[in-house]
Amino acid sequence: MNIKQTAIIMIVLAVIPQLSGCWAVAAAGAGAYGGYQMKKEGYTLQNPVTKEEEKKTNK
Repeated sequence: MNIKQTAIIMIVLAVIPQLSGCWAVAAAGAGAYGGYQMKKEGYTLQNPVTKEEEKKTNK
């Protein structure tokens, strides 16, 4: 192997572990966005996930 090939291999091996953290951040962001959109549509985080209904008041 020459120096150029060795340098490319070292760079790839150094970058791959750093990308795994990026995927975790991207997945967390997508989950947060999905939760925000569900809340905006009226869903709540309960077990099971249900849509909020307007509360009726009896006077």
